[in-house]
Amino acid sequence: MPATVASSSCVPPQFAPSSKALQSTSSSLLSLSFRPVSWLCTFARSSILSVLDDAITIGHLTIIDAEGSHYYGQRRKGYNDVQVKVVNENFWLRLLLYADFSEIYLALTFSCRSGDLGFSEAFMIGDIEVSDLRSVMNLWLDNQSGMEATLSSTVAKLSSIASGLYNSFLGQTRSQARLNVIASYDQSNELFKAFLSKEMMYSCALWDSAEGGVRGDLESGPFPGDLEAAQHRKIHHILRKARVKPGHRILEFGSGWGGLAIEAARSFGCEVDTLTLSVEQKKLAEERISEAGLEGRIRVHLLDYREIPAEFEKAFDAFISVEMLEHVGAKYYNLYFKLVDFALKPTGATAVVSASTFPESRYSGYQSEDFMRRYMWPNSCLPSATALVTAAQVGSQGRFTLEGVENHAAHYPRTLREWGRRLEANVTQDLVAKDYPGLRDREDYEVFKRKWRYFFAYACAGFVKGYITCHMLTFIRPNDKPEGC
Repeated sequence: MPATVASSSCVPPQFAPSSKALQSTSSSLLSLSFRPVSWLCTFARSSILSVLDDAITIGHLTIIDAEGSHYYGQRRKGYNDVQVKVVNENFWLRLLLYADFSEIYLALTFSCRSGDLGFSEAFMIGDIEVSDLRSVMNLWLDNQSGMEATLSSTVAKLSSIASGLYNSFLGQTRSQARLNVIASYDQSNELFKAFLSKEMMYSCALWDSAEGGVRGDLESGPFPGDLEAAQHRKIHHILRKARVKPGHRILEFGSGWGGLAIEAARSFGCEVDTLTLSVEQKKLAEERISEAGLEGRIRVHLLDYREIPAEFEKAFDAFISVEMLEHVGAKYYNLYFKLVDFALKPTGATAVVSASTFPESRYSGYQSEDFMRRYMWPNSCLPSATALVTAAQVGSQGRFTLEGVENHAAHYPRTLREWGRRLEANVTQDLVAKDYPGLRDREDYEVFKRKWRYFFAYACAGFVKGYITCHMLTFIRPNDKPEGC
């Protein structure tokens, strides 16, 4: 639950800046009264606004705050024209204090690093209002290079003052407590039922002409059943790539709610052992498996992939993992594929893995906390396709051959838009509060809902702009012939 003590100020009243810090500020700041709220928030505001004239070169930005409207860039047809209204001056301090002080421009851009946290939290708790969330993110991405060049040299002057202040000033406020609440909830099955397709696949769908392609929802639709059709196509595409046949045994890391395992058993005649760490997912997956009459064909294990039993050795014809690798971490990629190799038969076996990925130019084994890693998937780490191919070869000691690579990134934005529409249409406060009574508080619920809106827009912008990709890799044994030979 949120903290019971609310704070309406930007910083605690007992804080007073040192004389050294005051002497280092510009002459315009010296004219202010030495109230911490005014001084720090004004400092943060002026520091950020002062560089936007040069940083915004593509599109147009309007910032509205208590002192008026401020305009950056130029309005041009076909470019983003967005408005950000600052409701609470905490926004400026939050944005500044969350920045990586060697590269503060990341506080204003979509990024894999920590800077986006300030903006995302300000949006979630209502410190800002935006005209269109996707357009705001696209504007930041379009101007990233300009922001990098303009802001990086400015921030070196700010880090000595701002570093380390976040927990002191914002860490215990009521609004921060609300953010802590929504980060800690393990979302209920009912929530996911409300916005996922009937199969409950929490991964990228594959769109075809039957649904109007990747932009069909924007040009002629959407229509009922589009998402279900696209997810059904995705499942069948993966199972065909895995070369499964009746009687084959499949190992799956990441059960979800059993959608792929059920289809593998029902339509392809396979047996499936699937692993999950979620008690809630296991419970619902087993209910759905029972309803389909497939209890004897599918076994759901509450088990870490690193703990697969000895009897799994060389027992499986195919291995499948759909968007679970994001939770493995670079440190364990080699072990992951070592265990896949351990479980697969030495000949005639196939491994299909898919994951949201970073392009090679942006990939790093160490990834700082950002919105996604704090509020959606704690401690997740996006791989690159190259990192996975390398790990597959090392982990298997050369017993895998890369048979195919597909990039499904173009299909993800529509998937995210469909989830967003269903969330708005189907998720209610009563629905969520059944599992999490803390969300009966209206303000907490609104923060919770804005978190999901931000997530869908955040991820959509990343895929559209190429900051995130989505790869599916298929591996076969070295002496196996690809299909069709």
